[in-house]
Amino acid sequence: MSYIPSKSPILRLWKKFGGSGIGRWLVSKIVCFNAPYFSSIKPRFTKVQPGLVEVTLKNRRAVHNHIKTVHAIAMCNAAELAGGVCLDVSLNGNFRWIPVGMTVKYLKMAKTDLRAVCQVEDYQWDSAQDVVMPVSVLDTNNEEVFHADITMRISPKKK
Repeated sequence: MSYIPSKSPILRLWKKFGGSGIGRWLVSKIVCFNAPYFSSIKPRFTKVQPGLVEVTLKNRRAVHNHIKTVHAIAMCNAAELAGGVCLDVSLNGNFRWIPVGMTVKYLKMAKTDLRAVCQVEDYQWDSAQDVVMPVSVLDTNNEEVFHADITMRISPKKK
């Protein structure tokens, strides 16, 4: 089977609107409208392309834990968003995906705004399989404070 480029609606939106601040805000809002549980972290996409997605979230009270750092689950949410969108915009147009597992490492206290980055080099999947999407969450000093490996199940789209 040969690789068929992504037909992701998110990628189409990004190509159309991602070049401006208001466009990036709009794409973020549309994604959160379709998957409302991501709205709690108020994410903003800063990069969306096959093989690379970057999402930012502000360090604000709504995502704090009891010690006033960014809560672990807020970082999980950002990681799943980055990993899922990265797979979505990278995936062969004949396939769909769903997360089936996540392994996380809490590396440092998250005390600043954060950036969740999912980057994969070889993303031309053309068969049903499980893939691991690595996501690093970095603070404003570019130090990794959290890491997630998200297992995604790729399967053929129903016809």
